[in-house]
Amino acid sequence: MVRLDMKKKRTFTRFYAIAKEKHIDLSQHKETLVSQFTDGRTDSLREMTEDEYEEMCDCLQSGRPAGMSKEEFRSELRYLRSGVLKRLQKLGVDTSDDCMVAVNNYCLSPKIAGKPFGLLTLEELRKLIPKLEAILRKKRTEQPKPLRTIPIFINPNQLPS
Repeated sequence: MVRLDMKKKRTFTRFYAIAKEKHIDLSQHKETLVSQFTDGRTDSLREMTEDEYEEMCDCLQSGRPAGMSKEEFRSELRYLRSGVLKRLQKLGVDTSDDCMVAVNNYCLSPKIAGKPFGLLTLEELRKLIPKLEAILRKKRTEQPKPLRTIPIFINPNQLPS
């Protein structure tokens, strides 16, 4: 016989797995994170509601800022990614490839972003746009180097060696 009034045991493995994946030092930040997502009501994981816990894990996993709806986040992410891709196209990076190999290789450069395009956060995308615009301006202002012609004299009476 199954008792219906038994509480479901909650585990926090998802939270700890995300923290490990994102290299979050929980000894320093756990209470702050919990407090932020409970609006200061508590700093204990056990006292969080299921909705608060899910919201915190979703935000940590996706990089979505607290308080921003999923729709707003997707819209902002799409807008910023589109802006970056537009500038990369102007730089001559092939953005038409479905697996984005050229875009990822360009973004992996430590001088550009240092990580693959798909893993860039909203803040990193915002910082990348002015960086790409500066590269575009620099390319436009550079003067093309004049071509030097070197004369080649060929003696018609001599066989090639």
